[in-house]
Amino acid sequence: MTSPSTDHEDAIRASFETARATLEAFLADETNLAAVGRFADMCHEALTAGNKLMSCGNGGSMCDAMHFAEEWTGRFRGNRGALPAIAFSDPSQLTCIANDFGYDEVFARSVEAYGRAGDVLVCLSTSGNSPNAIRAIEQAKEMGVRTVALLGKGGGKMRDIADLAIVVPDATTSDRIQELHIKILHIAIEAVERAVFPENY
Repeated sequence: MTSPSTDHEDAIRASFETARATLEAFLADETNLAAVGRFADMCHEALTAGNKLMSCGNGGSMCDAMHFAEEWTGRFRGNRGALPAIAFSDPSQLTCIANDFGYDEVFARSVEAYGRAGDVLVCLSTSGNSPNAIRAIEQAKEMGVRTVALLGKGGGKMRDIADLAIVVPDATTSDRIQELHIKILHIAIEAVERAVFPENY
């Protein structure tokens, strides 16, 4: 019996090549780099003004939203003060809201509870059409919370309603899109940390 790595060597290589092509397509458009810079600026402006960052998503995008939040409250490149960020991922809150108001409201209710004018909400959706993320952006805009959407597959409905939309080009599957999303999140965090905590670099 051959090992999986032998059986699937061509497929494994093709997956890495597709991932590289997705990154290269993103880098080929200078407006994408400018958008990531604006994303970092929005986070920097919020944090230095005493505001917070919030994030949300479904499935793997929720995992990325949680990853984003913990990098601020914990440590990224080096020790420094904790920064205020929260992901909407508490199962008791999500299931309570879903049970009482419907799943489409789970993130909007959390924005209503935690958001304040000047905060930033980051929504992740590989399709750009997640109803609960759309509702979160709508709620945020009513409250003066600025919104960033990390998207794929053309951006969907969220592309037109977020204050800043960053859309992964070319990729058609959620895994390739999410791989770019986590790079965007990490790079924006690094840009802010370089500005606020230059001693870590």
